[in-house]
Amino acid sequence: MTDFDLLITDWYRQNKRDLPWRHTNDPYKIWLSEIIMQQTRVEQGLSYYLKFINTYPSVFDLANASEQEVLNLWQGLGYYSRARNLHFTAKFIAFEREGEFPTNFNDLLHLKGIGNYSAAAIASFCFKEPVAVVDGNVYRVLSRVFDIAIPIDSTEGKKYFFELAQNLINKKEPDVFNQAIMEFGALQCTPSNPNCSICPLSVKCLSFAADTINLRPVKTKKVKVSKRYFHFMMFNIDGNTYLEQRNSKDIWLNLYQFPLIETIDNNETINWEKYSISPPVKVSSEIKHILSHQNIHAKFYHFSSAPLTAEPNWLKIKFADIQDYPLPRLIDRYLDND
Repeated sequence: MTDFDLLITDWYRQNKRDLPWRHTNDPYKIWLSEIIMQQTRVEQGLSYYLKFINTYPSVFDLANASEQEVLNLWQGLGYYSRARNLHFTAKFIAFEREGEFPTNFNDLLHLKGIGNYSAAAIASFCFKEPVAVVDGNVYRVLSRVFDIAIPIDSTEGKKYFFELAQNLINKKEPDVFNQAIMEFGALQCTPSNPNCSICPLSVKCLSFAADTINLRPVKTKKVKVSKRYFHFMMFNIDGNTYLEQRNSKDIWLNLYQFPLIETIDNNETINWEKYSISPPVKVSSEIKHILSHQNIHAKFYHFSSAPLTAEPNWLKIKFADIQDYPLPRLIDRYLDND
């Protein structure tokens, strides 16, 4: 399709959202926006981007922060490995590269937390390198416009779609093209119920002609989701409570939580005497927290007295200071509603 880039970029200039990272080619700000916006809706990610820019105006400010400070600011956004990688890379850029980001796609790939998509975005937006971004929005647009049945989660599919996007990219304005095709997927060619009647590509869209819009893109893999059962112990002893830090290679690494008992299923009865704890005075209803590969079924148990012996890794704090510690979204949400 010879005029694909013209149709996409013309639509973009008329319909694009006014977002702060679209008014800069500063690699620090672009990098920050790309990491925050991974697997995050713009409506949610925008406020976090502004908080980070205001708190850490430069990569040096971010590098000099502690990991706990960064995790605290990230709290509620999820996928906390992104925040840890963000902090690691900021320190590397600030202290090993004197604040200078790599200026090309291949070198950007060597930074922790940056894959093909992020490297292509930074390289094209900041340095106008003509390398195509391929995210979920791009997969959807291309698979529909060209009616491609190759699974996007296959090795063949990833290679095919990247090469297709690379052939379509506007070499003179790769930054505008990449922004345009992603925005087109986000606003126009949406996952469900796209409004094809007002789509500027509908007359050229092969899936529209073949009535396969709802069948594109194709995926082969189904994510296996496990169930976990968490029982959090909330002690309230004269305004104090206990927290513990998660330090195993699991979800919520380095975040803080109330002391936890995990059971195999939700019907297992907890023997509080075994833990030298008096029975709870209140038990919450079950809360379901959905992660990408896990469904957490959680309950919160309130205790008015301390355990006879606290575990060595338990940290005693004032309950009023609990927000000084980075908490998983599940716990933060419970505290807001309790």
